[in-house]
Amino acid sequence: MKDRMTIRANSAPPARRSTYRHGDLRRALLKAGVELARDGGPEAVVLREATRRAGVVPNAAYRHFENRQALLQAVRAAALAAVARAMEAELATLPPTHDEVAFARATVRAVGTGYLRFAQTETGLFRTAFATQADVAEQPEQAKSGDSGLNPFQLLGAALDRLVEAGAMPAARRPGAEYLAWSSVHGLAMLVIDGPLRELPRAQVDSLGQRLLDMVEKGL
Repeated sequence: MKDRMTIRANSAPPARRSTYRHGDLRRALLKAGVELARDGGPEAVVLREATRRAGVVPNAAYRHFENRQALLQAVRAAALAAVARAMEAELATLPPTHDEVAFARATVRAVGTGYLRFAQTETGLFRTAFATQADVAEQPEQAKSGDSGLNPFQLLGAALDRLVEAGAMPAARRPGAEYLAWSSVHGLAMLVIDGPLRELPRAQVDSLGQRLLDMVEKGL
């Protein structure tokens, strides 16, 4: 850790750029903001530092982000999209089967597993994705969605809909079920990354996660 900090402190600042085309600077600033969030969570997303990493003067950023909050909201949307892609990656590993009930249950489990793994492997982005109460409605839906066009909450909803379609969950129990499932899985994630479970070995955390998903599935 000390060596890493020393390297950063001794590294030369990025060269100033003045050749960004329209739209490129916004993407560069957003990319810098995402890297800041990855390293240090939402508190690390600072507009001045993002401009430094993008190699432009601070005033240039205000054409795209009027203040730190605007940049943070854009970074948060990107973090949500990253969560969605992690969930989609787990879904992509599911083997095909003609057993609709088994596949529906596996889909719910994959969504939850992807969510928990992202929390542990991309903790800074995970914290950023859920760091503010402000809505990201002003951001395009695509900005907070995965490759499927669905955001994490919608991916969970789609998995629960599949349970109903397969006959694995009564339709009467479907309304609001995503809130129950999400609360349970998110609660464990927070206990692991910021709470009293943060010192548990990774293997034990993975085991607890699968047991929790068993409970969620049976509870639905």
